[in-house]
Amino acid sequence: MDTTMQAQQHATSRVVLVSLAAAMGGFLFGFDSAVINGAVDAVRGGFALDAARIGFAVSCALLGAALGAWYAGPVADRWGRVRTMQVAAVLLFASALGSGLVVGLWDLIAWRFVGGVGIGVASVIAPAYIAEVSPAHVRGRLGSLQQLAIVLGIFAALLSDAWIAGVAGGASKPAWLGMEAWRWMFLVATVPALIYGTLVLGVPESPRHLVAKGRIDEARDVLRQMLALPNGPALEAKLHDIQRSLASEVRPRLRDLRGQRLGLLPIVWVGIALSVFQQAVGINVIFYYSSTLWHSVGFSESDAFTITVVTSVVNVLVTLLAIALVDKVGRKPLLVVGSVGMTVTLGLMALCFAQASGDGASLSLPQPWNMVALVSANAYVVFFGLSWGPMVWVLLGEMFPNRIRAIALAVAASAQWLANFAITVSFPKLAEIGLSFAYGLYATFALLSLVFVLKAVRETRGVELEDMQG
Repeated sequence: MDTTMQAQQHATSRVVLVSLAAAMGGFLFGFDSAVINGAVDAVRGGFALDAARIGFAVSCALLGAALGAWYAGPVADRWGRVRTMQVAAVLLFASALGSGLVVGLWDLIAWRFVGGVGIGVASVIAPAYIAEVSPAHVRGRLGSLQQLAIVLGIFAALLSDAWIAGVAGGASKPAWLGMEAWRWMFLVATVPALIYGTLVLGVPESPRHLVAKGRIDEARDVLRQMLALPNGPALEAKLHDIQRSLASEVRPRLRDLRGQRLGLLPIVWVGIALSVFQQAVGINVIFYYSSTLWHSVGFSESDAFTITVVTSVVNVLVTLLAIALVDKVGRKPLLVVGSVGMTVTLGLMALCFAQASGDGASLSLPQPWNMVALVSANAYVVFFGLSWGPMVWVLLGEMFPNRIRAIALAVAASAQWLANFAITVSFPKLAEIGLSFAYGLYATFALLSLVFVLKAVRETRGVELEDMQG
């Protein structure tokens, strides 16, 4: 009995380590997405950009992410999950280096797009891989590592932005080698890209991919290591379950997602809606534009950076809480709590900014509304980090039947990135109309997300991947 327990603990530890390595892609996802935060004002001033062009410069990576997410599934089915993660690491390294050395707006857009492709690939492969190597009883917690890695990446990016700007005396001021601080903000991202590429060299291939490719002995070895299944009936039964679920599978294509309701299977529409709502509540406005936002309502540049870093710390802490709760409480209850909380806090932010005077760089919030807005923004991050942040990635990694998982996840993730692009590129224009209007719009989406969860989302806690229904 003791030997069996030791073997299970060893296997669980190995699964955690492998999942952490895969989730490093999420760290890069968060880092590369948020690093632009500290550079926005400097890039806008340096290249003399209007609201539309700075909005596109910030969000162009998201178009690349949509493309990367779209092709990640087919590439992973052909080359394997591990090789695909390696490709993502190369793209992210190239983007970080290129973005730091740009000479104009359009090459910045091009390199940000390349990085976006890498982000999109990582966003699809990491949750799928983690779900495929994890035992059902801890799959929710391990799947949440993706979101934890994302928020840690956001935190690291914002912290490094603040530190570099502090050393240089401002994001537009020269730092090392005579290059502006904002360029170093991008160049720093080469370090986690190298670490990610190195880590994924040591992770095993997904057993489900190995079975799909007929590499049964390799799949048996991985299952033995990951799940602590000794040679015998239990191991062979698990292999048989995987083979059974994949038996009728051909290479997944878009036509496999067809259904009678609006052209797609209902489960695919649920995945798309989860992805869209996760972005439509405006979370990335906080992480892409928050330094600019807090600077515009009366805080100094240094204080604005500090507030942004604190917000990202809050995000990390509540994500840890979500990981502790996901396999005890379930996915759906946490989504419901998050939707209610976001509706209230976003509504409060809309109310606060309705009290603002001035516009653009002269915008200001009177006391006590500026502090109420600050508290509401952080409370909003708490509710998002507890629910829609991690839960959507957990659900997307596990909710689809095996035969369509890769292509369905690619479609849902692409929808997420397109929604992210739409929200991010539109925010500067919405802010010109009025921040009260912008946050009121996000509050409306948060309320709609509550209705959607109550009516359409099914609980997946404790369900084996082989038993997921379409």
